[in-house]
Amino acid sequence: MHSKRGKIIGAALLLCCAFTQLGACRVGNLEIRVEKNELTSYKNVFQINDEKYPVEIAKLYLCNYRNLYGRTNGLDLWENTDTADLETYVKSVTIQELSRIVCMDLLAEEKGLELSEKEQKLAGKAAEEYYESLTEAELSFMEISLKQVQQAYEDYALANKLYEVLTENTQEEVSDDEARVIRLLEIYVTDEKSAAAVEKELKAGTDFRTVAETYNLSGESERTVARGEYPQQIEDIAFNLDNDALSGRIETEDGYYFLKCLNKFEEELTQSNKEKIRIRREKEKFEDSYQGFVDEADFRMNDHLWDKISLSDTQEIQTDSFFRVYDRYLRRNTEDGMGI
Repeated sequence: MHSKRGKIIGAALLLCCAFTQLGACRVGNLEIRVEKNELTSYKNVFQINDEKYPVEIAKLYLCNYRNLYGRTNGLDLWENTDTADLETYVKSVTIQELSRIVCMDLLAEEKGLELSEKEQKLAGKAAEEYYESLTEAELSFMEISLKQVQQAYEDYALANKLYEVLTENTQEEVSDDEARVIRLLEIYVTDEKSAAAVEKELKAGTDFRTVAETYNLSGESERTVARGEYPQQIEDIAFNLDNDALSGRIETEDGYYFLKCLNKFEEELTQSNKEKIRIRREKEKFEDSYQGFVDEADFRMNDHLWDKISLSDTQEIQTDSFFRVYDRYLRRNTEDGMGI
């Protein structure tokens, strides 16, 4: 039984990580790296520089993460598993995410960035909708006011706005060619004798797949390849092949390659790869400005207060809509009509 529970928790934590990487509830997809020093307060869960963060808003996030990360495929992990590891993970993610938001808001202030009056009003409407959705049990656990919910939305919106400002124009920087994905057949052999045999059969007109079945040592002969996945020597040849063209023998330090191009432009895979490259460049561009601030930040954690908060008896807490409400009101409603 213990082993089964461990597997379920492990799967849940993997799903949590996947959820986080998709950016559904994260700002910028970056890890916060600041040193912890002790903070003692009855109402603030942490402090970054002079900015103190109230426990009520921390519990708002904690409740949402509890349910977003604690449910999968119709299974409530809080009811069906040993939840100690899950609680530790959710509480850790909560502090990490809030710390990121605070750092970004402080950096936004340094850069003179603020929400417009329109954005503040939208944050107020989002807060009203979310606050009205909370049950008595959820309000009792959070001990949060409508004003604090609006502050949570404004903080989150400002952090997202900073991220957009710091990463603007990354979409235009990714061309079709650098994101291009090709589909090809590959034969890989390690010795000269096999390479000569492959070369002879291909020149004789033997079907490439037939030759691959006999000689290929690299597993599946058909594959899709993006730039950077092959050594540069092979990539230069592979990405210059036309459809149905053969490469001839390619000699490398570890063996010999023969390629046949099936499709020199896999459109759907290329577009997906373009998005991956864009996100990576966003993170790199954002890191240039953000990490310098984080490295100098002073982070103080109120471990005593945070440790007292438990999720063990929170079955009545079902709220998970904080971020969905944000998306409806603020994701595509900045002054220039773009998402923040």
